[in-house]
Amino acid sequence: MRPDGPTMAAPEESLRRRKTGYSHREPESPPAPARDPAGSPAHLHAGTFWLTRIVLLKALAFVYFVAFLVAFHQNKQLIGDRGLLPCRVLLKNFQQYFQDKTSWEVFSYMPTILWLTDWSDTNSTLDSLALLGLGISSFVLITGCANVLLMAALWGLYMSLVNVGHVWYSFGWESQLLETGFLGIFLCPLWTLSRLPQHTPTSRIVLWGFRWLIFRIMLGAGLIKIRGDRCWRDLTCMDFHYETQPVPNPVAYYLHHSPWWFHRFETLSNHFIELLVPFFLFLGRRACIIHGILQILFQAVLIVSGNLSFLNWLTMVPSLACFDDAALGFLFPSGPGSLKDRVLQMQREIRGAQPKPRFGSVVRRAANVSLGVLLAWLSVPVVLNLLSSRQVMNTHFNSLHIVNTYGAFGSITKERTEVILQGTASPNASAPDAVWEDYEFKCKPGDPSRRPCLISPYHYRLDWLMWFAAFQTYEHNDWILHLAGKLLASDAEALSLLAHNPFASRPPPRWVRGEHYRYKFSRPGGRHAAEGKWWVRKRIGAYFPPLSLEELRPYFRDRGWPLPQPL
Repeated sequence: MRPDGPTMAAPEESLRRRKTGYSHREPESPPAPARDPAGSPAHLHAGTFWLTRIVLLKALAFVYFVAFLVAFHQNKQLIGDRGLLPCRVLLKNFQQYFQDKTSWEVFSYMPTILWLTDWSDTNSTLDSLALLGLGISSFVLITGCANVLLMAALWGLYMSLVNVGHVWYSFGWESQLLETGFLGIFLCPLWTLSRLPQHTPTSRIVLWGFRWLIFRIMLGAGLIKIRGDRCWRDLTCMDFHYETQPVPNPVAYYLHHSPWWFHRFETLSNHFIELLVPFFLFLGRRACIIHGILQILFQAVLIVSGNLSFLNWLTMVPSLACFDDAALGFLFPSGPGSLKDRVLQMQREIRGAQPKPRFGSVVRRAANVSLGVLLAWLSVPVVLNLLSSRQVMNTHFNSLHIVNTYGAFGSITKERTEVILQGTASPNASAPDAVWEDYEFKCKPGDPSRRPCLISPYHYRLDWLMWFAAFQTYEHNDWILHLAGKLLASDAEALSLLAHNPFASRPPPRWVRGEHYRYKFSRPGGRHAAEGKWWVRKRIGAYFPPLSLEELRPYFRDRGWPLPQPL
């Protein structure tokens, strides 16, 4: 391909210009897009990653936006001043535990901006952090450009929430977002806000950091399955997964009733994607691109088949590092002055004379090398964990969540159980004529006639924890008794986490209890489905006994929880 230039003129025009010495282009003529000798539009060269950075930043900003949106809507009710597990209590407990330590030691053990704020109004602080994160992520998502300061701010803000988030933020995708976000800091120039910062090409070390991340995510998920539940080895796990996953969606209902051979195919495909495809990363450009395509398609299938928070959307992000500008060019418009045209010009400049090294470039290269050394050092325990027969999934080895272990569904529950919270206005909870009415959550199964929700990438943290509570006991989940107390007081914040309050516009219930049920999908075409029921449920027994607000007051005081005030 020859250097960029205007479209070839007719021979007579060229001859006339040579004779007269005229070579000036008319001012009103727009520059033509780059073309190859045959006259067709020029194609981007492989091996550069200017457009890759834009796509990576936009994808990462989208996940950040969803995460901060969830935080803004739910943090006050979960970890706020009067939340189910107030973060102020956690901070005070840590402060008391480390009372003989310096402030830096406490901060390094649990880094969060909340150490520097006024704990008398954590609601405002939590809202401020979430809103600031929403603003920055919106800017990056819309513009496709960022610098180190903006990406570091997003990472620091979200880490501040994760580290005070109790069990609500205890899942693998939180650490995964922090590790992905940390790598995102090194994608960008220090100050410049430009989609194509000319003097800051995308670092190969950072790109391999993303590839190393997706390699560990997928291989870790595959190994934990093979080493875990036997159903992954006998190919029967998908017979149960769609029905027993934390928050099923409508598609899961139909996939659950697929033929047995389809479930076997799904399980084999899962093993192929998670155990073999990750090694494509090291087999050259074409194999790396195939890896990226397969992983993104795999995550898309998971998104369609269940509500797994923003996990699958987030897992797509490091897969984008498998594609260079030539592979991603189809996503961008062509034409004079377009991003593709500018990238092609930059590629040609790079192929031409090498520019003199700039001081900033030298510093940046040193920072990237330091990042590579850091990732290699922190990967040692992670690799040892991958190789261990006692592999642990979704664990971080440092307080910054930089390099972590990952995995998902190492074991599959074979039946679905749910905790149904009920209230009654009866003065006697044991009376045979007491009428118990169900509270409905936003998304988790409750009323058998209610269609499963479709919310991914959004996430209802309380609904997710209710799934875990159902196969544990309330002694392992004391927050559920806090929730019961708030329902007894008709607490507005707690009720905002629910979809239906049976005591709306009525006095609060006198008693609240938890009932344990077994749930199964109804059979398409069967009697229950004909009645409009998605689920069939059967009572197992009591999850916790009827409780009154007075009985719970001492329990609240012992844990430092604010006492709910009945309306």
